[in-house]
Amino acid sequence: MADLKRQLGLLDSTMINVGTIIASAIFIVPSAIAATLQATGPAILVWVVGGVVSLLGALSVAELGAAMPEAGGQYVYLTTAYGPVWGYLYGWTAGVVINPASIAAIAVGFATYLGFFVPLADPGIKGVAIVSIVALTLLNALGVKLGVLIQNVLTLVKIGLLAVLIAAGFVVPGGNLENFSPVWPDAPLGSLIAPFGVAMLAALWAYDGWIEITYVGGEVKDPERNVPRSIVLSTLIAMALYCLVTASFAYVLSPVRMAASSLVASDAAQVTLGRAGAALVAVAILTATLGSNNGQVLAGARIPYAMARDSLRRHRHRADMDLDRALVEGHVQPTLHLRRGVGVCVLRDVLRRRDPAAPHGEGPAPTLQDLGVPGHADLVHPVFALARDQYGSRAAA
Repeated sequence: MADLKRQLGLLDSTMINVGTIIASAIFIVPSAIAATLQATGPAILVWVVGGVVSLLGALSVAELGAAMPEAGGQYVYLTTAYGPVWGYLYGWTAGVVINPASIAAIAVGFATYLGFFVPLADPGIKGVAIVSIVALTLLNALGVKLGVLIQNVLTLVKIGLLAVLIAAGFVVPGGNLENFSPVWPDAPLGSLIAPFGVAMLAALWAYDGWIEITYVGGEVKDPERNVPRSIVLSTLIAMALYCLVTASFAYVLSPVRMAASSLVASDAAQVTLGRAGAALVAVAILTATLGSNNGQVLAGARIPYAMARDSLRRHRHRADMDLDRALVEGHVQPTLHLRRGVGVCVLRDVLRRRDPAAPHGEGPAPTLQDLGVPGHADLVHPVFALARDQYGSRAAA
């Protein structure tokens, strides 16, 4: 069976991740964080801490991606570490339950903001959302080159629009350094722990998406270098944009007005750019949501492809199975990206203990052993030990 062609470079890989990470959250979450923390300093700090936590998970995934650069990403990792049953359950759960809901929700957000330019009733919003999903599915089914081209364009436009919004906040008259006040709340440090934790939940949700490139790992050129680099670069780019956007909004509105605003990006842009600012924000959100969904559709199709490939290997008498059809059909059931850095750290640790001689990548991925801490994945949850004992040998190729 011919493998997928490796034709994605570092830019393509990074844009897939950045485009998926940065969706509508960057325009919404800063308000929720300001309402929780009530000061500029903690509101920016939570993005830094959330970025560091995400980066730890990203580094672990980077090592897995470099060691097993195959189509399917986490499906491959789970199958290799715990056996085919766990990979199978993940593949179907992700394909028919979780990620379709994520794509649908983002598509509804896209259609809702389209109403800024074209008034839409509820049936119209649903119709536009459906059309956007079908259009992205058809475009990506035509080939990975077209899908990646669309992703690169949408992501670069998105970053450019965000740069304009950030620059306008700091340069165009309307903002003031006094709006940063209060920089830090007067409350005791201990009283900030609970609200900071709540704000971290929103920040980590906004960072979600750094695993996407691993699903197309079988199509990345020089994957041992480009997969880890793209994962780390995309997380750092997202961290920088989130911090700068929050600082820009605070400079224009102040934390108090940010907390009271349900459309914080639009309100900040209107202060500096007027009605044109609100339109710019609407265009940025449309681009961000469309790019995020394109990244999920592009990457997610590789899980059902990988499942079909493994099935074909196990049942060679069905060699007439059309894998191209499986890849196309997979676009309607794209996969879930990993949402917890701890999970991939545990998975990476299990794989290392299972096969110490296997390649583990050359990137800057730290390990528990590197930090002087022994890795005991079985202690994290007994189900891991059960899975390892039941499926102690690697799945047949």
